[in-house]
Amino acid sequence: MSEWSERLQQRQAAGLYRQQAMHRGAQGRELSTADGRMYLNFCSNDYLGLAADPAVIAALCAGAQRYGVGAGSSHLVCGHQQIHAELENFLCQWTGRQRALLFSSGWLANLAVVAGLTGKGEVVLQDRLNHASLLDAVAMANASLRRYAHADSAAAQRQLERRKTRLLITDAVFSMDGDQAPLAALSALASTHAALLAVDDAHGIGVLGDQGQGWGAGFSQEEVPLLVLTFGKALGTQGACVLGSEEMIDWLTQSARPYIYTTALSPALAAATLESAQRAQQDHWRRSALQERIRYFRTGAAALGLPLQKSATAIQPLLIGAAAKAQEISHRLLQQGIWVTAIRPPTVPAGTSRLRITLSVAHTLQDIDRLLTALAAVWPPDDAAGSEGDAADA
Repeated sequence: MSEWSERLQQRQAAGLYRQQAMHRGAQGRELSTADGRMYLNFCSNDYLGLAADPAVIAALCAGAQRYGVGAGSSHLVCGHQQIHAELENFLCQWTGRQRALLFSSGWLANLAVVAGLTGKGEVVLQDRLNHASLLDAVAMANASLRRYAHADSAAAQRQLERRKTRLLITDAVFSMDGDQAPLAALSALASTHAALLAVDDAHGIGVLGDQGQGWGAGFSQEEVPLLVLTFGKALGTQGACVLGSEEMIDWLTQSARPYIYTTALSPALAAATLESAQRAQQDHWRRSALQERIRYFRTGAAALGLPLQKSATAIQPLLIGAAAKAQEISHRLLQQGIWVTAIRPPTVPAGTSRLRITLSVAHTLQDIDRLLTALAAVWPPDDAAGSEGDAADA
């Protein structure tokens, strides 16, 4: 047996093996698998139902007709087109920022922020539950990573008092827990200790704020100097941007290798994203309907005694504990026509495997009733967080 075969077998035995499940058809409230079976989809990030919105699809097609599909080069060679500038200008207006840079993924945007603004050995302080792209960016930038206890501003303060910190970075809405960062406190700390605050609002844009501008954009550019937004969640497309002051974004344009040496975002996708962002801003009914579904689900879950995390967002994690048990419950829900993927280490800490249930405006209340009925049939799991489960997670 080869080394890699042995490692794969160990991963399978621990309940940590991952594999793709192929679907066909558009993203939406239902998923159709390759064998033709239909499932209610409760693990997509398409919170506002824009991924297959006819107007967004039409904008994509029109953008491709006018600008082509591929950009052809990086933004700084000849890939920056008028539609890119229009999207950047709208995002600045929406979030109250001066300037924006577009990227083809949130991973690249986060890497650009860290790599473009830090040097070898400079300290980057992060929330312990930040997205993997933020944590990995520090290693790629040869910076020094320090972390503080999740959403604990007092712990962040202690770290800031111990050492000079270049960047303080946090998710705005945490992707696996659904809770929100204490941005007011973190902003004050960053200002006091001369650290630059950067906020990744991937899961807040579109769904939080009176105009869907997100959690981070609820604070001024002075309070949150750098804001990262991704388009593949509530906006339903693909790509990302970094927003900030003229000087900060100009510096990233000159220094951030993930921007300089990457082919520009597809102009067709930029056109689709502009349409979806405008709809997210204007369609207040989408946020109202989403909040109604969140309240409805949490009320029903409380009646069943389900141990949901404290979350007011579309991300509703149901803690289970052991990786293998989470995978088993996910499979039992599949048998009832409900698609909810088990989230396991290293995505979440050992012993905290869960179902990451996500809600969308596309869901009906009847869909949520069906989900609750299915959850009632599989809950409580046996030995959900026992010592054997913790060992499997490790």
